[in-house]
Amino acid sequence: MEHYPLLKMLHMLPGIFLLLGVLAHIFMLWKAARSGDTAILQRKLKRTRLISLPVLGLLALSLPVTGWWLVDLTGLPLSQTWLLASSVLFAVMVLLGLLLNGRLAAWQALGDRPAPASLKRLAAVYGVLIIVLLLTIMGLMGAKPV
Repeated sequence: MEHYPLLKMLHMLPGIFLLLGVLAHIFMLWKAARSGDTAILQRKLKRTRLISLPVLGLLALSLPVTGWWLVDLTGLPLSQTWLLASSVLFAVMVLLGLLLNGRLAAWQALGDRPAPASLKRLAAVYGVLIIVLLLTIMGLMGAKPV
């Protein structure tokens, strides 16, 4: 149990960075889309898809590993409701992240042509749902019995 505080910190930080990263990218892409300059928007989309999404994906994938390690260290059973619920929500969040990546790829493939409003709206909905799921999972983690 002597590693518990360090491991807890290693579990919390990627979640916080993931939340802040998704918020920053939603704002950045929203601002670039509103500017009307397609060159800036394409550069932001390219940077988001090539650099930021893989980094955010690695942060997200580190969460189940450190979470399982924490549960194993404390001796809690994996069948607890808050753990099962957060695992299901995490799986849905990963699925939404993959769908968001697909929408951003379609948006980037348009090049200089204006994106349809439905594409922008769907990407925004995916981003907002990811944020809601992250906050819900963080709430479940904060309300756990330990």
